[in-house]
Amino acid sequence: MSFVEMVEMVDILKRADYDGKKAKIMAKVVKNLQKNFGVWRSKDQLRKRWSDLKIREHDQYRRIRRVLQKSK
Repeated sequence: MSFVEMVEMVDILKRADYDGKKAKIMAKVVKNLQKNFGVWRSKDQLRKRWSDLKIREHDQYRRIRRVLQKSK
C-alpha cells in the first residue's frame, strides 16, 4: 500500500472516529481508494493495515498524521 493511499485511509478513519466495528466507514474507505487510486483492497486488508499502523508502525503513523495536519 502506498503512502498516499495510507494517508487517504487514515484521513477518512480519523474523521469518522473509526473503532473497528463500523462496516459503513470501511466500505467508504474501499470505495474512495478504488475511485481515487484505481486499487481494490478488501475491508479485511484495510482493517489489518489500520491495526498495524496504530500498534506496530508508530513512526509511519506519526508521519501520516503530520501530513494530514499540514494539509488542514
